[in-house]
Amino acid sequence: MAAQEYYSQGWSSQNHGINAPLPPLPTGSQSSSGPTNIATPASSNSSPFDDHTYVYPSHAQESQQSLAVDTGYYGNNGKPHVQDEYADNIPLKPQQQPSPYSPGGDDQLPGPLGDAGGGKRKKRNKLPVKKTIPWFVYVATAIQIGVFIGELIKNAILTKTPIAIHPQFNPMIGPSPYVLINMGARYVPCMRFIPGVQDATWPCPNTTTSNQDSPSNQCKLTDLCGFGATNGQPNQWFRFIVPMFLHAGIIHIGFNMLLQVTLGRDMEQAIGTLRFALVYLSSGIFGFVLGGNFAPDGIASTGASGSLFGILALVLLDILYTWKDRKSPKKDLAFIALDVVISFVLGLLPGLDNFSHIGGFVMGLALGLCLLRSPNVLRQRIGDDPPYTPVSTVKPAVGFAGIAKKPVGFFKGRKPLWWAWWLLRAAALVAVLIGFIVLLNNFYKYRVKCSWCKHLSCLPISNWCDLGNLHFVNSTTNNKRDLFSPVSLEAFL
Repeated sequence: MAAQEYYSQGWSSQNHGINAPLPPLPTGSQSSSGPTNIATPASSNSSPFDDHTYVYPSHAQESQQSLAVDTGYYGNNGKPHVQDEYADNIPLKPQQQPSPYSPGGDDQLPGPLGDAGGGKRKKRNKLPVKKTIPWFVYVATAIQIGVFIGELIKNAILTKTPIAIHPQFNPMIGPSPYVLINMGARYVPCMRFIPGVQDATWPCPNTTTSNQDSPSNQCKLTDLCGFGATNGQPNQWFRFIVPMFLHAGIIHIGFNMLLQVTLGRDMEQAIGTLRFALVYLSSGIFGFVLGGNFAPDGIASTGASGSLFGILALVLLDILYTWKDRKSPKKDLAFIALDVVISFVLGLLPGLDNFSHIGGFVMGLALGLCLLRSPNVLRQRIGDDPPYTPVSTVKPAVGFAGIAKKPVGFFKGRKPLWWAWWLLRAAALVAVLIGFIVLLNNFYKYRVKCSWCKHLSCLPISNWCDLGNLHFVNSTTNNKRDLFSPVSLEAFL
């Protein structure tokens, strides 16, 4: 009775051309305590877009009137239609548009209430999510494995064994360091002029003895460097790039490729091939440039570790950006931080080029700021960044395309926080470009050595920080390089 009075009062207070109070709703639509449509979830027969629909008391009267008009439950005389006595009482709500990210949405409904056969919800047919293929990771990994097989074959042809055993055993289980130099490892004497180097004798790529008088240790630098080197001004600049595809041994390439096909694959699928390739190649090159400036000249550096440190930097940024949306952010951060710290510590061991790690990580952080989406917290305040890949033509053009089409409209109405964030991104990009240019000029022209920088790649224990420096001994005919001053290899992860 109380429910009937409630509805009668509600309808009489509205001016809808209905003079008589409306009769109560059918028994199936109310309970002893009042109408069930007040602050209660929608029935199971509601629209799939109304999973959590509530009609609050303040709007109950209007909702009941809308229900009567839309379903035709009440006639013009205020009496119910007999044939609609068991009609479902479904609170209506404007139909939501399908998501632009999945054309047509998850549910295809022909009418406002579902299918035409009685208002039942159509079964959802979720479209499978198609992941992008990480082409760059697969192609780069295939090339690196193929090149490593070529290293073993060349070492077997020159020294009769695929793995360096004499005069020194390669702990990475791989070819001789001189074979690696001959195949393109970053080696400063092959890249720029060093006084006294051009006239010295050098070990040949096929050397297997430490006897300096052996014919296999009487080669010229051009024979060791290969690639058509001349005795003039050495300038094999490509040694900043080629070493990314060379590895020192089975252990070295095994660790690198394991990380590359797991963490690298996931990151490429997340940000796209173009962005991933840019970070990968830039981090590797920048790491070798930094090492060429500050590592000992006798260090022959190879490996993709600099590139992978750039990818680790992207993962670190991604964890920080999505901190509140992760299930265990502290655990994820601890895992990546531990991996980075261990790798940097290993880079301090004798003969390992930690500068490649540092350079790759710094470049990865800088490019990550420029290429990754903004942090989730920031995106909620300044608006979403452009998606990594086009998902729909419904959305307006954004990014560089949006700037080109509407240069003024793209920046119009932006919040101060948006400007601050994009200025930070621009500053990071400018900083690494300036750093890259300065390091290249220093490598070829100024050659300024940092007195304390060596401790970033070695510990002050015994003579660790002197390992890798070139030493020459006097001879009756010419200068001979101290053959087996360490020619070392870049660290593995």
